[in-house]
Amino acid sequence: MKNERLRTIYHETFSGLRLFYRDTSLVENLILNYKVGQIIQEKGFTDMSSIGGGLSGNLRYLIASSHPKDLSKFNPDSAKIGHYLLDSIAYFKVLDIQKIGNKTQVFLLNIPDISISLFKNSSSNLEEEIIEKAQKRFREKIDLPLISELQTKNWKERTRLPLGMDENGLLFFDDSKIKAESPKRIDVDITKKVIEINKKPWWKFW
Repeated sequence: MKNERLRTIYHETFSGLRLFYRDTSLVENLILNYKVGQIIQEKGFTDMSSIGGGLSGNLRYLIASSHPKDLSKFNPDSAKIGHYLLDSIAYFKVLDIQKIGNKTQVFLLNIPDISISLFKNSSSNLEEEIIEKAQKRFREKIDLPLISELQTKNWKERTRLPLGMDENGLLFFDDSKIKAESPKRIDVDITKKVIEINKKPWWKFW
């Protein structure tokens, strides 16, 4: 892949990156379907919150995304829960899975649909940086009080289902069908601010 094409994909993925939270409770055999490095597809809309407190279920999806819709612009009540939405047919790379006691965090990076093969067959220092920060965020928040605004019946129903699979654990996307290539290591020189947000390096926004 040409350097300019690679830079465009990484810019689209990492510039403006923010963290979002989606808690639910799943049986263990569904959680075990997730593997680090896996690419998953969510068919429906992905509801998530910009507000992170303690885990309200046994599973937290921590989602890093640059392109969610801020629903508070359309509904003032959505601002109270930090409601953001990803369109249907969204793709994610499973970057990390952490477990403390009976609580699990699955860290997902929202990726462009044109970059599935790239992210499946490569890793980067950018991924490593945000994984470290995600692990720290999990340790810091696991025992915090719950956010009361996120305990409503409506919100729990919106976030009840697993991402990337149906309620029986059938994955919507089989990433084993992606053409296998020799694993690549991609290093982005962040000291030269290759990836920028408003002319500031992306990692300062975490």
